[in-house]
Amino acid sequence: MMKAVVIENYGGSEVFAEKECDIPHIRDTQVLVEMRATTVSSADQLIRSGTFRQFMPTQFPHVLGVDIAGIVVATGKKVTRVQTGERVLAVSRTGGGYAEYVAVEECDLAVIPQSLSDAEAASLSASGMTAWLSLFHYGKLQPGQRILIHAGAGGVGHLAIQLAKQHGAYVITTAQAHNHPFVLQLGADEVIDYTTTDFAETLSPVDVVLDMVRDPDVDKVTGIGLTELKNYNILKDNGTFISLVNPAIAKHPLIRGIDAQFALITPGAGDWEAFIQWIQTNKLDIHVDHVFPFTGQGVAEAHEYYDTRNKRGKLVIQRDSIHR
Repeated sequence: MMKAVVIENYGGSEVFAEKECDIPHIRDTQVLVEMRATTVSSADQLIRSGTFRQFMPTQFPHVLGVDIAGIVVATGKKVTRVQTGERVLAVSRTGGGYAEYVAVEECDLAVIPQSLSDAEAASLSASGMTAWLSLFHYGKLQPGQRILIHAGAGGVGHLAIQLAKQHGAYVITTAQAHNHPFVLQLGADEVIDYTTTDFAETLSPVDVVLDMVRDPDVDKVTGIGLTELKNYNILKDNGTFISLVNPAIAKHPLIRGIDAQFALITPGAGDWEAFIQWIQTNKLDIHVDHVFPFTGQGVAEAHEYYDTRNKRGKLVIQRDSIHR
């Protein structure tokens, strides 16, 4: 048996509870990972709150946690890329990170560079891969292009700024005033305070938009919100609009040739290899805002903090560990 922190319904931080659960059985293509650190991601929040209930229906009790850093304790018969005892970072597409053990497909993990701590590796797994695939797979970002990255101080945003800047793009981001020095240090060329300024009224056209802002109110027919409409307005003809929060964007009628996509993060072995090589070649500032204990109360407090939107970088949930 193992300890897990589950949600028993949709709602706020009050829906978490500690449970004793069976340790997952792994298939031939899977790896059993002993979790050392996980995070609060936007996917966890969207599922927990019920915002994604139509897109990702959930059976309760459910274990959240898409970011994982841990140690391989067992491998399936067809697994060849990792061995027991290795430290890995992983993306669990179905959750499961808020537990002592999680089964992960081999294609969804990579060996952790020794320079990274468990907290940094967990912060980098889903968020880093999300930023990577959003920019280079979905966005096909090119050097010299202008990109608007919303929520630049967030878990995905603060990594996307660095990746885009290192790739040679001109980076514009949105952030609250107290986060302006942070995002400028990461490499942003321009920053807009979204609490006082309408980005759609101040920006000249951009080639790419990466959107992580979920509109609280959307059109009942189209499913599109005000922020998304403004994104269209500031994009050049034939530009690229990548949303991490609204699947409806991909079904919206074509506007001025803009390629609007909802980014489904499904990395393959080649993506992990390229991403890890980039990390080892280019220094990334992986910012951990706060570390919470792996308890029911700790997980609830982490989600409560996430909901305030006052975080910078990632919120980590970590088990007591002798490992880095």
